[in-house]
Amino acid sequence: METLHPRIRLLWIARGALAAVVLGVVLAVVDQLQVTVPVVAIGGVVALGLVIGTGYALRLYQVWQFELQDDALYLERGVVTFVETAVPFVRVQHVDTQFGPIERALGLSSVVVYTAGSRNADVRIPGLTPDRARKLQNTLRELAVESEADDAV
Repeated sequence: METLHPRIRLLWIARGALAAVVLGVVLAVVDQLQVTVPVVAIGGVVALGLVIGTGYALRLYQVWQFELQDDALYLERGVVTFVETAVPFVRVQHVDTQFGPIERALGLSSVVVYTAGSRNADVRIPGLTPDRARKLQNTLRELAVESEADDAV
């Protein structure tokens, strides 16, 4: 099984920190408008949010894996709810490589695999280097084309 690039942890930790800061700002606004919230409580909530967010990001990095098997893309991920996904190559419609601004700053990109069907019709593999993302995109595209020929009636 292949793991993600270690820099994805920075992105996930930053998201958790942003959520903790937003929660702190909301509590500060509530303090100003209606109920008195002690500054120590606001700081404690923000600190707890930072610790939980960091722990979550580090654990998510440990469990996030993917693999190209004989007939499918297989993914394992999740902290609270562990999810195993197998995407048969014959179901792949198209594959995109995405580079968001924060991902670009960290030298990362994502591969998005769109599948036939309406429920959970896409799978995203974050935290790849741009070169690895392009190679994975090309490989998935080739495997999808090959599996179409094998699936013909």
